Amino acid sequence: MIEIDRLTKTYVMGDEVINALAGVSLDIDPGEHVAIVGPSGSGKSTLMNVVGGLDRPSGGAYRFEGEPVAEFDDDELASFRNRRIGFVFQSFQLLPRLTATQNVELPMIYAGIPPTERRERAVELLERVGLGHRLNNRPTQMSGGQQQRVAIARALSNAPDLLLADEPTGALDTSTGQEVLALFDELNAQGLTLCIVTHDTEVAERAKRRVAFRDGHIVTDERS
Repeated sequence: MIEIDRLTKTYVMGDEVINALAGVSLDIDPGEHVAIVGPSGSGKSTLMNVVGGLDRPSGGAYRFEGEPVAEFDDDELASFRNRRIGFVFQSFQLLPRLTATQNVELPMIYAGIPPTERRERAVELLERVGLGHRLNNRPTQMSGGQQQRVAIARALSNAPDLLLADEPTGALDTSTGQEVLALFDELNAQGLTLCIVTHDTEVAERAKRRVAFRDGHIVTDERS
């Protein structure tokens, strides 16, 4: 699914040049459950941003199911993100004035899905993540774990090929975090390709493959 060859990402901050990615090569197959681990500043979140089309590499090649993502223009990147990738963030990124259903519907609006179909799919996804009783609640009326489940439902709204999660349990208590991780395990068992960026060893150990970063390089790549 993912083919990355000698990928680089360089930032210039004043007189300092930071090599966030220093020639990374990595392949990920469909259906894998991968944890990207490493200390702060190691390059793991930079890689996720490039893979998800949120940022552009400075050099190297990145193909997603044969599509040359590294060469996409802005419109092509926006379409790629909407069609192929689902995102889950530590801070949920829900719109506070919208209900759970409306938050899940949002990506489908950009995809041009008709209103009735949007509504039906949003309800179906919220029921799938155990929130069928919270359809009309706003984020401020839900716990952190419930908000993260809404975010997961939203990430699934356009049936993505890849789910990217950046520290998805970082803002949750241990019990709630375990529930979210169990949901991820279930989605992966159903065939969804899953890539989780984390510094939490317990989260990483649930993955079937662990790729460790340090100073912009991959230092280990292990499969369980």
